[in-house]
Amino acid sequence: MPLPGSEWLAKVLHLASQSLLIPVIGGLLLFLTYTLVELGGLVAEYGMRRRVGAAQVGELLEALQGSHDAGKVLASAALTPGQKAVLERILAREHLSPAALKAYARRVLEEEELIRARAVERTDLVARLGPALGLMGTLIPLGPGLAALGAGDVRGLAEAVIIAFDTTVVGLAAGGVAYFISRVRRRWYEDYLATLEAVAEVLLEALERAKEKKAVASWRGRG
Repeated sequence: MPLPGSEWLAKVLHLASQSLLIPVIGGLLLFLTYTLVELGGLVAEYGMRRRVGAAQVGELLEALQGSHDAGKVLASAALTPGQKAVLERILAREHLSPAALKAYARRVLEEEELIRARAVERTDLVARLGPALGLMGTLIPLGPGLAALGAGDVRGLAEAVIIAFDTTVVGLAAGGVAYFISRVRRRWYEDYLATLEAVAEVLLEALERAKEKKAVASWRGRG
């Protein structure tokens, strides 16, 4: 014997689930479009990407340690434009005290890391939500499809199954492509940030050493 009100609640639940079908399909189409755009961006990023090898980083660090003009060394360094821009921001604050300059450099590097993390988080979100929306798009139309089958409406069942399969394919495709983009970008950005942090650390040491030499020279001049 059904509980009082259970039939009404079941109808409300059915209405709520069916009302989600259009937003789910819209979300899947949005995810698919976004992943295609990001895939194009990944290809363009690969074309402009300049990987700095360990040997090049070592040569750059040696040049910074033995140079009195860090800006000139950075200008001719085999770094990406983004890395040079970050290091130039640090170099522009060389008048700060060593402690203040280190704090500023740490903040600039954290900001750069946050920018890269946000780019990866967006595709990570699609990679997780795409299959979930695909599963919802699979299950939602099956209820009316089974009801149509019970009523002998084979065409209604076929339409429901087509929607279920299409949403599954789109959800898995969007999630798979987004996962691939996240993996590749994460590897690129880790390499990018590792090089940037190594050069920034040596740059700070070079600037501090230059300040000490200037102080000694000024003290000797007064003497």
